[in-house]
Amino acid sequence: MSGHSDDPQDTRSYKLRSNAWFKRQDRDGFSRRSWMKNQGRADHLFDGRPVIGICNTWSEFTPCNGHFRQIAEYVKRGVYEMGGFPLEFPVMSLSEILLRPTAMLYRNLASMDVEESIRGQPMDGVVLLTGCDKTTPALVMGAASCDIPTIVVSGGPMLNGRYKGEMLGSGTHSWIFTERLKTGQMTMADLSQAEAAMSRSSGHCMTMGTASTMASMVEALGIALPTNAAIPGVDARRYALAHMAGRRIVEMVKDDLRLSKVLTKKAFENAILVNGAIGGSTNAVVHLLAMAGRMGIDLTLDDWDRLGRDMPCLVNLMPSGKYLMEEFYYAGGIPAVISEIRHRLHLDALTVTGQTIGENNAGAKSHDPDVIYPFAAPFKPQGGIAVLRGNLAPNGAVLKPSAASPSLMKHRGRAVVFESIEDYDARIDDPALDIDESCVMVLKGCGPRGYPGFPEVGNFALPAKILKKGIRDMVRISDARMSGTAYGTTVLHTAPEAAAGGPIALVRNGDMIELDVAARRLHLDVADDELSRRRAGWSAPVRPSERGYYRLYVDHVLQADRGADLDFLVGNSGAAVKRESH
Repeated sequence: MSGHSDDPQDTRSYKLRSNAWFKRQDRDGFSRRSWMKNQGRADHLFDGRPVIGICNTWSEFTPCNGHFRQIAEYVKRGVYEMGGFPLEFPVMSLSEILLRPTAMLYRNLASMDVEESIRGQPMDGVVLLTGCDKTTPALVMGAASCDIPTIVVSGGPMLNGRYKGEMLGSGTHSWIFTERLKTGQMTMADLSQAEAAMSRSSGHCMTMGTASTMASMVEALGIALPTNAAIPGVDARRYALAHMAGRRIVEMVKDDLRLSKVLTKKAFENAILVNGAIGGSTNAVVHLLAMAGRMGIDLTLDDWDRLGRDMPCLVNLMPSGKYLMEEFYYAGGIPAVISEIRHRLHLDALTVTGQTIGENNAGAKSHDPDVIYPFAAPFKPQGGIAVLRGNLAPNGAVLKPSAASPSLMKHRGRAVVFESIEDYDARIDDPALDIDESCVMVLKGCGPRGYPGFPEVGNFALPAKILKKGIRDMVRISDARMSGTAYGTTVLHTAPEAAAGGPIALVRNGDMIELDVAARRLHLDVADDELSRRRAGWSAPVRPSERGYYRLYVDHVLQADRGADLDFLVGNSGAAVKRESH
């Protein structure tokens, strides 16, 4: 921790960005202080103390983040205690469950909102309040582009769901219930009763879905305080953590502990290893690639495969296992996981505490071996993300072994192709659909450009007639993403995508496809000359819109293997503003 005094007046030994706004003794300084005082702020708040921005993604349209007003107040307590001046500001909030066509379309837009809000306003450090899936990467990406002292406070998961004696995992049971409806095991009346039982408190998905995964990633990266990931959203300890983050960010400003000192290649490698150990979401792949890109760090799919190939899954949580984030917290959370895999980590990686990740988690242990298993006897042998390549995915595709069926990890089958999500919806439950459980289902047109926005439809459901046989998994391939709460033998992020003319665009019904996860191979068994003929007849899809953000996005989005960021946002820009506001 910082060696600075707790004296609120101890603000003279370091340079503050905010002084350029508030310390000026001229007309501009007068005007800025005057307007800021219209809310009852006293003179001493403008005496040269650190101004801390609290970046809030609260929105009633984003249920996961509905308690962020209270969390922000606890952050402010900590900032005031350490002699800082907290100022809360809103940015675009991304609701995974409500935002059409997909929240991922707007991740990069929200990151631009964050970046410009930080750069253009008088803040010396920033606390990022993140929760729902895309708010975490969006806020970190935006802050990374500015590189000022930054700390993340996640909103925490919901309390466990319960319905008729069954533990319910948000998201995961949405897919389970969908299958039960198709097979007649549940009715719509049953489903209605289960709604409130599944989502019964503030917080994000309590499975190891994308929200919980990304909260775990920021803790593993060292840009959040220890235990950040798993404390339930309504637990008093979540508010205490927010309070301590408010205290810490003021010290970080005094120490000039910027994001670039924490978000290093070592930190990203640690996060990839932790993602494998927790059975984290495949969405972490695209988000960490984008976050690293903003820092100018060379992180690739090969790093994901190299680091994750022999990392076992230690955590018994849905969708890979049976427990939820509440049990994970009680069992020791991310600190316990870090302790179990410490022999694989860069323990000298610096964190926002001012200490290393090894120092932060020294002595942590699992308190429940049925939730967090030991490394020597893991929950599942494969936890890391498998990166597949071949003529169907020359730039790579990903698969999550811990959520897949072992019997399908090596498979050859006949392709049943859906040209779009609308084509899938129209035909999937048609009794005349020519498909059996040995087939390989292929969904096109759902990559970064294709939907547009890279939607979470890669775990598309099986046909009703297959489900009624008792079959619950088939090999599925798409250029889409998969919800972190979902499961199955699903090949995702196939790059290049169909809308960019990738080989997946050329797959036809009846083609044979080979999947070999151990060999990291994804092969379309069609001759090269035939593929050339098909390519000659292929035409790019019509752009979804000729105006606004849709057009900007489609024209500039990178492919999945590069994080699906916008090409002109890659790289660190800093926080300098070279001109005055008038």
